[in-house]
Amino acid sequence: MKLTYSVFALFILLVSCDGKEKPEELLSEDKMVEILVDIHLAEGFVQSLSIPYDSTKVLYPILEKQIFEKHGIADTVYINSLEHYLLDASKMEYLYERTIDSLTLREKIAR
Repeated sequence: MKLTYSVFALFILLVSCDGKEKPEELLSEDKMVEILVDIHLAEGFVQSLSIPYDSTKVLYPILEKQIFEKHGIADTVYINSLEHYLLDASKMEYLYERTIDSLTLREKIAR
């Protein structure tokens, strides 16, 4: 959870420094939700491991890189898209509702 809060604090800080221009390569809402689901699954996986915190700080970026490769995007495209969506709180809330719904569905299917 600390990692999630740290990531969002960083993005909020970045967003507050930027203008409201739409990035050249903006991920669609559907793609953004897919990536957010994968990121949260990776975070959960890393947190479930019985390894020291400093080891998780090494492992998570590797998994994050694999997520971006899986989706065929650069990390900067994700970051810029996230910053854009964070400018609209209702849009970001909607994206996270969809993310949570997707994670809940996956959990139900796994059971």
